[in-house]
This record gives sequence, structure tokens and C-alpha cells, in this order.
Amino acid sequence: MKNTVLYIITIVVWGSTWLGIKYQLGSVDPMVSVIYRFGLAAALLLIFCYLKGLTLKFSFKEHLFMALLGTLLFSLNYWFVYMAELYLTSGLVAVLFSSIVFMNIANGAIFIGAPVDKKMIIGAVVGIFGICIIFLPEIDSFDLSDKGMFGIFICFFSVLLASFGNITSARNTKNSIPVIQANAFGMTYGTILLAFIALFMGKEFTFVFSLPYIGSLFYLSVFGSIIAFGSYLTLIGSIGADKASYTIMVVPIVALILSSFFEGYVWSTTAVFGLAFVVGGNFLALTRRQAA
Repeated sequence: MKNTVLYIITIVVWGSTWLGIKYQLGSVDPMVSVIYRFGLAAALLLIFCYLKGLTLKFSFKEHLFMALLGTLLFSLNYWFVYMAELYLTSGLVAVLFSSIVFMNIANGAIFIGAPVDKKMIIGAVVGIFGICIIFLPEIDSFDLSDKGMFGIFICFFSVLLASFGNITSARNTKNSIPVIQANAFGMTYGTILLAFIALFMGKEFTFVFSLPYIGSLFYLSVFGSIIAFGSYLTLIGSIGADKASYTIMVVPIVALILSSFFEGYVWSTTAVFGLAFVVGGNFLALTRRQAA
């Protein structure tokens, strides 16, 4: 029951963050907005840990692995996603990012000795097929130019970093580093690294004092970062990085469902057909076999 709740929280919150990100785009550079997002989330998590009396004392080695988590999952990964979306549509990025399921299966087996579940692989194939059907118009319109291929390379590199971040989180949980503290320090280190990159690139740290920008920033920090990442990484420690990563495949579906209510997205017959495959793959990948 706990895993089901964590799973639902992750996909619903991350699916809704697409609406929040919409209000972040405009005057403020996207990278700077990401820095604000994770910086605020890190500060709130550290304050929460202090008020709750949670230990903030860790060894140097533990800090290194939390810094690695932040580097992979809370900074470089997001930077490369934004770079990829300069050359690719968001739908194509969602399709490419769904490959994280296979990367987590492979990296989990290589780095932490996680068993390979054949049923999970079949479910992932079915789910990715469904994602491809849903975003088929955007795939058809893709231009195999040098810029397009560069965008695909950048996106896959982002997925690889995210997968390594997932495996790092699984490793940290396995070594008794609590998820809340790992995220607090990881987001802190990730924010610092991304801030240095932004300064090196000459990004301007502007801010918009408007209700939509501040409200969406708060939502992305608290719900999209603290709650969703906390649920997702806890899920990784509980059911494994391979199964937990299937949430990434379902997130675009939730985003499209919300878009149909708030942005007028119309579901085609093909999209509904693809949705059935995603749900079927999800059921196949995550349900346990009944004992004979």
C-alpha cells in the first residue's frame, strides 16, 4: 500500500509540474529558474531536518555520495534536458527519457547487483511502444539534421546521468543514508554546481516578482522537488530503480490528461490506443506473479 501511494504521488505531482514550468518560462533564464527551484527546496529541507531533530552529521564519504547524487540528479541532468529541448519537441524528449527504464535495469545489474526481471523488460517495451504511439506526430515531424541529432545525443546523455543518479540513490539507501537528508544535501550541492555553471556561462540572475512566477516556483520546489523526489527516491529504495523508473513513463500521460482540462488538448484515437499500451505495460511490469 505504501509503495502504491508513493507511486501515485510521484506521477501525479511530476505530471502536474509541466503546468508549473509553463509559468517559469519567460523573463528568467530557465537554468536560473532551476537554480532557484532546487536552492529553495534544499533550504526548506535543511530547515525541516533541523526542526525535526534529524541528524545532519555524515562522514566525508557519505557527503561525497550525496554530492554525486546532487550532481547527477539535481543539476547536470536538468541542464542537459533544457539544452535538448532547444532542438527537440517536449514530446520527443518524453519518448527518449522513457528509455531510463532500460538504463536503470542495466546500471542496477552492473553497479549494485540488482536482479534483472524479464517481466519488467517486457513491460517496459510495451510501455515505450505506447509512448511512441502517443507522440507519433512529433516523431514523424522530427528532422534528421545535425542539430536534431545533437539534441538526441544531449537528451540521451541527460537520461544516462539521471539513471546514474537513480543508482546512486539506491546505493545511498542501501548504505543507510536517509532519503530526506540525502536529498537536502544533494540539492544543496547540485544547486551550487549549477550556479557556478550559470555564472561561467554569463547567465543573468533576474527574478520576477509576480504571483504566477513565485507561486509556480514554490509549487515546483515543495511539490515537484521535495515531495515528488522524496517519494520517487524512497520508491527506488523500496522496489528498485528499474520498477520505480516506470513512473517516468507514466508522467507524460498525466501531463496530457491535465493538459486536456487546462490547455484544451484533444485525445485522438491513436493517443488513446497508446495510453492503453502504457497502462498495460505498467500493469505487466509492476504486478507480482500470484503463487501457484
